[in-house]
Amino acid sequence: MEASTLTAAYEILHSPLDQILGRLSAAIAPLVPHLGAAELSTHCAHSPFKRTGAADGLTTADLAPLLAAGVPGEPWQGTARLGGRTRTVLAATSGATARHSLLLLLREDGAPPAGPAELALVQGLWNLVTAHLDRFATEAVPGALARSRTAADTRARVTAELTTAHVAALSGLLSVLRSGALDAPAARASATELAAAALAEARAARRQDREIAEEPAREAFARLADQLRPMLRHGPVRLELGPPDESRSLPADVAHGVRSVVRALLLIILDQEGLSRVHVGWQLTGDELRASVRDDGPGRFAVCEAGAGTVRDQLDVLGGHLEVEAVPNWGTTMTAVVPLTSPDPRATAAHPLTGLGEREVEVLRHLALGHRNRRIAEELHISESTVKFHVANILGKLGVGSRGEAAALFHAAA
Repeated sequence: MEASTLTAAYEILHSPLDQILGRLSAAIAPLVPHLGAAELSTHCAHSPFKRTGAADGLTTADLAPLLAAGVPGEPWQGTARLGGRTRTVLAATSGATARHSLLLLLREDGAPPAGPAELALVQGLWNLVTAHLDRFATEAVPGALARSRTAADTRARVTAELTTAHVAALSGLLSVLRSGALDAPAARASATELAAAALAEARAARRQDREIAEEPAREAFARLADQLRPMLRHGPVRLELGPPDESRSLPADVAHGVRSVVRALLLIILDQEGLSRVHVGWQLTGDELRASVRDDGPGRFAVCEAGAGTVRDQLDVLGGHLEVEAVPNWGTTMTAVVPLTSPDPRATAAHPLTGLGEREVEVLRHLALGHRNRRIAEELHISESTVKFHVANILGKLGVGSRGEAAALFHAAA
């Protein structure tokens, strides 16, 4: 039993993200037979609701109350009103991470309750899965973050458009029904009640979706603080925290990404001698989040040291940038500046170099100066094969057929 459970857990965690729920359901089914499974996960801003098997009729609105009422780490089984009828279910709320997620198993009507061993297995596997998903969200790898943000923007736009259309249609229907111009008062009253209930449900679904896809700024900073304290707990450097003074909501992908950037900046800051304190603070200014890490060290950091690698990549994905202010003998302040609104796609499309990465722009600048591959490689300290790779990507992204055309676009955009 234990060996097979470990094997099942291994296979679940090594599945593609969109197959994890199905693999989890299959692993649980021999001990807890069920018709289908659904999850409501706060780790994934762009796709929080997933389902498999005979759970097609379920919606986010069905699971949200169960997630709110669940006790982390304590599975619950019984009946619940789902999809317009009473169903026999087993629900588990994750207890392994700060942001809780719900696993719901749809069982046969009248199925016998699962025993303590089966409940412990379901809870243990769900804790393992949610801890695995939480790592993806916490580390915010640039490539995954980019895909998440693109999908989140699309999902938010489609959800808003559909909700607006439904609310407009229901509002129009209600105005007609309430006018009194129709006959059959009983039918009108019944239709009015149904339309009013549907309108309330549409608005509630929009609120629930927003709660999953967003984090209040103070709560997002509190999660960051919980992650930072262990990094300095046993060292000589004192951690000072400056939470934001307002609690408007941040997009969840931005909150995840900025937390990852701040952790990376803190590690860079701590790799100095002579520090006694570090201050981490967030400030919301207009449509920007300014996340700063300030020390009292020697103050001799260069921008290239702080903005290299993953930090730069993550900020590129978020549309942000890094500001570094180093004052000798007074300390260094690194500030990640991230916009809270997505850029206007029309404005983005108007700039021909928008789709290029930072290194590709550097290569294109050399192309515009007429430099050949060997010189570009020497100037940028990379191999000629890497230069050729970047040039091919640049031509493809710009939709041009030659280095000369790419150079002309660079000069036009300068």
